Amino acid sequence: MQSAHNHETRLNMLTQAIEDGSLFKVQHLLNALHPAEIAHLIESSPVNQRKVMWELVEADNEGAVLIELGDEVRQSFIQDMDAGEVAQAVQHLEIDDLADFLQSLPDAVISETLASMDRQNRQRVEAILAYDENTAGGLMDTHLITVRPDVAVDVVLRYLRRQNDLPSHTDRLFVVDRHDQFQGILAIDRLLTSQPDCTVWVIMDKTQQAIPANMTANDVASLFENHDLISAPVINEHGKLLG
Repeated sequence: MQSAHNHETRLNMLTQAIEDGSLFKVQHLLNALHPAEIAHLIESSPVNQRKVMWELVEADNEGAVLIELGDEVRQSFIQDMDAGEVAQAVQHLEIDDLADFLQSLPDAVISETLASMDRQNRQRVEAILAYDENTAGGLMDTHLITVRPDVAVDVVLRYLRRQNDLPSHTDRLFVVDRHDQFQGILAIDRLLTSQPDCTVWVIMDKTQQAIPANMTANDVASLFENHDLISAPVINEHGKLLG
């Protein structure tokens, strides 16, 4: 009840500020909120005020707000933007969020967005776009950490410490060879409790089965539920780790 009351209060304040022409106040109120809240407020607003509110969303927030909007409202904003503007708006999104978002856009926008990205991130997005959105390949997160089997534990730990942040749901590392062929998984707890000079090959789990990229979303969900998984490797038809 309190959340609904707060939402209504914010909406009333924004509506009044727009009617009063206090656009600076609207901008301040909007951009102090989480992108999901901004999207909710925009969708709750009268149709003639939505465009005004959208134009006041700060550039760094645009992509995050777009993915939170419903299809109809989102498309109404996108149709007034050129490909370059859309590419600019979504440049700060996480790779998997960006891939999901791009699947609903025209080819011209997809091409320009991909062209604006660095090589590594472009390849990550293209890997997801290559698969239907209702498959493991279309759902996977390509932001992951891989290690080689011949590397020592202390080297892996030093590498992890140098990372600014770890991918969400990192309960294990994925072991690949020099050609990115999936070899197995290394649980974080096993890594932390092993001798520093021990190699990954000795302590990794070589029995972990990878998920084919073309496995259906329903089968993936069942697999995660039945085996109580937090993360799982996704591979292509050649055994290469994708996400």
